[in-house]
Amino acid sequence: MNEKDILFLEELLYNTDKDHVVSQLKNIDNPLYLHYFAANYNWNSGFDVPAVILDNEACDIGTGLLMFHYADGYRLLERSDEISSSSLEEWKVFMRKTFNKLLSLDFKSQDISFDPELTKIQKYNLKKNNPDLPYVLISKSPGKEINIHKI
Repeated sequence: MNEKDILFLEELLYNTDKDHVVSQLKNIDNPLYLHYFAANYNWNSGFDVPAVILDNEACDIGTGLLMFHYADGYRLLERSDEISSSSLEEWKVFMRKTFNKLLSLDFKSQDISFDPELTKIQKYNLKKNNPDLPYVLISKSPGKEINIHKI
């Protein structure tokens, strides 16, 4: 990424006009931009913006996996009833959508790798509690490893 790209993403990340950010994200056709944005997004700001990234056709499976884990997907993997018992409606909707999209591999590209960096023990315990747990949720995704710039 060059300086111009970083400045563009920085402007989006720190823009307080959510409608403007959503509009810009809908028009991005570069999977790397979406990945960098998701990696630098303030997850305390809600799930409207990440949902737009997930819906963008340019969203890579690595970005989907990144968002699943950054949105506290591990908690869901530990306790599958976590979604239904949560009072956070926006989180539940986002997690269901992300979970289903990852399971169906509903992404046009698999070019950006993301590693949730779970230990062997964490993976073992997750699989022990849920033997049917798909590896796509706990394993490194295919693609090229990307050093995520902090913006």
